[in-house]
Amino acid sequence: MHLSQLLNPQSVDVQLRSKTKREAIAELVALLEKSHGLSSGGEILDRVLKREAMMSTGIGNGIAIPHGKLPELTRLYGMFARLERPVAFDAIDDQPVDLVFLLLAPADAGADHLKALARVSRLLRDKATCEKLRGTDKADALYALLTASPAG
Repeated sequence: MHLSQLLNPQSVDVQLRSKTKREAIAELVALLEKSHGLSSGGEILDRVLKREAMMSTGIGNGIAIPHGKLPELTRLYGMFARLERPVAFDAIDDQPVDLVFLLLAPADAGADHLKALARVSRLLRDKATCEKLRGTDKADALYALLTASPAG
């Protein structure tokens, strides 16, 4: 799966101004719904927050990949944001997070959901890629970085 199947140019934000993990997730969900034309009446946010309550999706090195599954979805969706200021995310390395990729999948996605998580994780674990993502202030440049990479 290529990240261009999850993202569109509108599903990338360069300066999320959230001050907490919950605010960041809520803002990402709202942006994802807007950029992909989804409306869930709060169900997406509830699912992602419930998943986050089970175990933090902060994978370390300033990166988090919150995710959730919803039965009414027909395909996978993504939203990427760079936070203006890192926020505490209960990450495995106890470091604040500034790069966040939100992933949503249909409830029956199974292997596709896991493959997408692995693809995003692999891309964001690359230090050079993360330096580039942190070094640009333009959403179109972030989108290009995320989708042009062989891992993306």
